[in-house]
Amino acid sequence: MPNISNTETITDIVILAGGFGERLWPASTALCPKQFITLSDGLSFLQTSIIRAVLLEPSGKILIVTRPEIAETIESQVSMLREKVTEKEYDKIRKDLYIVCEPCSRHTCAPILLSCKIAEIFAPSEEHRILVLASDHVISPAKNFVEDARKAAFHAKKGKFVLFAIPPLSPSTEFGYIKEGNSIDASGSVFEIDSFREKPDSKTAMEYLETGKYTWNSGMFLFDSKVFQEEIEKYEKEMAFQFKSLDGEKSVPYSEYGQVKIIREWNAMDCAYKNCKSIAVDKAVAERTTQAAAVRASFSWNDAGSWDAISSLDSGDEGICVDAGGNYILSDLPVSICGASNLVVVCKNGKILVMKKGSSENMRKLVELNKTKDVL
Repeated sequence: MPNISNTETITDIVILAGGFGERLWPASTALCPKQFITLSDGLSFLQTSIIRAVLLEPSGKILIVTRPEIAETIESQVSMLREKVTEKEYDKIRKDLYIVCEPCSRHTCAPILLSCKIAEIFAPSEEHRILVLASDHVISPAKNFVEDARKAAFHAKKGKFVLFAIPPLSPSTEFGYIKEGNSIDASGSVFEIDSFREKPDSKTAMEYLETGKYTWNSGMFLFDSKVFQEEIEKYEKEMAFQFKSLDGEKSVPYSEYGQVKIIREWNAMDCAYKNCKSIAVDKAVAERTTQAAAVRASFSWNDAGSWDAISSLDSGDEGICVDAGGNYILSDLPVSICGASNLVVVCKNGKILVMKKGSSENMRKLVELNKTKDVL
């Protein structure tokens, strides 16, 4: 593969940080969703996502797109990074990180399109290769992720809409799958996407695993901004029309809040969102474009989307246990367990969850029941 210089890599990074905190209740709530959870390493998922973005050394902006109700919490989390990163890295955060408050929730395509427009307003004469990250994924080692992202940027510069494909570790029914097509680089780690598959049942997931031709869709993307907008024009004309309200803007209005810049009140953004379709970027572009490609990840990845996933990543609290083993505890209060094993015990925000490991699929049902009893 050709040598990839830093000038050919990522210019701007978008971190999607909405969410309503249901899968990791009670540690996460609507006002304190999953990305704010801090595990035993002392960093929240959001903070590690920001650090990951800074390590990529983007030349442009880092945009955290979120809900207005949690913008202040994000500002607090960003400010706390002063003690966690180098002076150079924090200077980049102070200079180029912006919190973008959506007027309303419109799934993932709208905030990504909005971010393209913002990046172009800040630097209208430059090319923009944009990396879209989630705010709550666990990725390691960082070095591998940086190398894979630069590889993706190389192909994005050539017009590809690039996803990050995760080699499956199990026949999971929790993720969408990508079927591999033809390889497009010498290493064999970048390939065209043959097709996308929805979350499968257990039997189908096992079949995918056994063929060796399927990978998990990580939900991270890298693309050239103009290519992305051309695809929106092609497949979502109404959305493209709605966002033309931003094309004549010469500057992006923002305010300083603490250590961070926040984009909150902006008529052009409000107009774009007013009648905008709510659709996932996967459905709007990724599954329709003829330019879809994927980098097979050399890093380990976990979307930390359930307590089972969290318990496999984090040591949790020790608690006091007698005749008990294999338990995961995350609690604001001391917890003692006697004669019970393989439990998840979470005591946060004045609520308690006791769950048998392997039961994460029932969490949404539990949250809905709690809503009916006003427990949340």
